[in-house]
Amino acid sequence: MLAPSSKPKLLVLLGPTAVGKTKLSLEIAQRFNCEIISGDSMQVYRGMDIGTAKASQAEQRIVPHHLIDIHDPSYSFSAAEFQERVKGLIQDIHSRGKLPFIVGGTGLYIESVCYDYQFTDVSMDEAFRQLQEEFANTHGEEALHDKLRQIDPTSADRLHANDRRRVIRALEIFHISGETMTAHLASQKKESPYELCIIGLSMDRALLYKRIEERIDAMIQEGLVEEVQALLASGTPKSAISMQALGYKEIVSYLEHELSFEEAVILLKRDTRRFAKRQLSWFRHMKDIDWMDVTDTANFSAHFQMISDILAGKFVHKIEYN
Repeated sequence: MLAPSSKPKLLVLLGPTAVGKTKLSLEIAQRFNCEIISGDSMQVYRGMDIGTAKASQAEQRIVPHHLIDIHDPSYSFSAAEFQERVKGLIQDIHSRGKLPFIVGGTGLYIESVCYDYQFTDVSMDEAFRQLQEEFANTHGEEALHDKLRQIDPTSADRLHANDRRRVIRALEIFHISGETMTAHLASQKKESPYELCIIGLSMDRALLYKRIEERIDAMIQEGLVEEVQALLASGTPKSAISMQALGYKEIVSYLEHELSFEEAVILLKRDTRRFAKRQLSWFRHMKDIDWMDVTDTANFSAHFQMISDILAGKFVHKIEYN
């Protein structure tokens, strides 16, 4: 029999947008006495509810949720801050006899916690950053993204051209160290400080894309345009990191008459499909994931049972749950 691990347990549920993480996570959390930590880089922002597909207030009352609505949308949230906060939350949740449970789709953020990345390894060069900002302002995000693709195509595939901050950081890492971000991240992957159980959800690509488009239609019906209007009216600059998120940048372009409403929705659906593809690409490079196909969405109980079995297999010694 395996000896119990001295490492704290950490449960993770990840997958692309619209794959069905929220519903499963609530059932898992109730069954295994978990508290949920949002693994989404944009759910930290107050006032950004519809476009980030946050768990509803009713859902958050079912199970305690963390790292939701902790910052104003003008704030620049980072992977390093996420990692620091989650480390503290894991300790805190364990101290109450609960199982910490990260649920989300922001690959770098989740992976940084699972494998304790060191974010201070490569310094910063403010002058270089400013040059890249000026280049992007003059030539556009796509041209900046092409610069990254020339030196690090893997990172370019993982980062959207609109994610200017992270594209510039990837260029900066190469500029300072001569090492690509891909190589830098690969060198970080060491033994986890946690006893991990990472479950990844996958789905037939055509069905996933259909669910993405249906979700965006629902977001529009629920008031996504009005949500973006309220953020702008409250003083959130359109240049804020939060406003570069999917669903926000496109609607801002519509509100500023750069796109028609129909064009904005088409662009949002296209970019969200591409984002899901990048999410899956990131996750496929991660280790320790137990993948589960949830294409048969009507078979929820079987999926839940499979996850329960994976949990029992990973956490060999006794799992305490209600």
